Amino acid sequence: MNLFYSDTFELPLPDGHRFPMAKYRRLRERLQNAPFRESLQFHLPPSTTDEQLLLVHTPEYLKSIRSGQLSALQQRRIGFPWSEKMVERSRRSTGASIAAGRAAMVGGLAANLAGGTHHSFAECGQGYCVFNDTCVAARVLQQESQVENVLIVDLDVHQGNGTAAIVRDDPSIFAFSVHCNKNYPFQKTSGDFDLALEEGTGDEEYVAAVSDALEQIDRYFEADLVFYLAGADPFAGDRLGLLNLTKPGLARRDRLVINYFRDRNVPLALAMAGGYAPDLDDIVDIHFQTIEIAVERLILERKKLDVSTTGHGEEDVGKS
Repeated sequence: MNLFYSDTFELPLPDGHRFPMAKYRRLRERLQNAPFRESLQFHLPPSTTDEQLLLVHTPEYLKSIRSGQLSALQQRRIGFPWSEKMVERSRRSTGASIAAGRAAMVGGLAANLAGGTHHSFAECGQGYCVFNDTCVAARVLQQESQVENVLIVDLDVHQGNGTAAIVRDDPSIFAFSVHCNKNYPFQKTSGDFDLALEEGTGDEEYVAAVSDALEQIDRYFEADLVFYLAGADPFAGDRLGLLNLTKPGLARRDRLVINYFRDRNVPLALAMAGGYAPDLDDIVDIHFQTIEIAVERLILERKKLDVSTTGHGEEDVGKS
């Protein structure tokens, strides 16, 4: 499975900042030592070009990011102080989603080990999101004629308000968000399909709601590619979450989404999205199991392909 990662994902921040930047490096280190590490290929993502970013973002906003002309209020809304490293991090993270989308079109599944910056609007950033990586990636792949219709399955605990606004008048990109109704952003932006859950929603109700929603969407939107924002923040212990999912429940969620689209032979590009549990190990555990479930699915697909190609039954696979 192709994974896209850069050390620039870990942005140096002032002491006491609450964003858990170390989660990216910790996830990469754990995956490099995973029992299934031989099934993983790590790649340095390209830095997104201005031309690619302008498929989504306004020239004025891009100029302010490039030149460091963000006001103090704009920086507070983003949540990160401006620096050249912040710009490079944002370009690389967006480039990782583009690369993951391209790789998924070839191999079925791929992942950006960051990304999911769904609070970024065309003209501004907010909520730790500078550029909207999934919208940029979708538009780039459309421009390259690799896809026509793209579905964004956003299972971060917060509504993808920036994504909803960007694709509002674009019938070729469908924004589906499952989030806590009482959480940030407190003023929601209507998307194509918003599923707002009550505070404290647990595993059973959550998974059932997502399953039902996927079936509904499938009736009227046929995707050539899915970007899946596999947020760790619906976890019960998350500081910014308000939902009540367990780690096994989040694993069920990931397995549901991954199997749903791969059973239909739809390519799937993953992004890690949010995660703010007080214990960094909890965040890494959740992201790790997302990749583990994706690898398990790819291994299963390859075994089935080997059987169909060689003509061996399952009883013969271990002998061939």
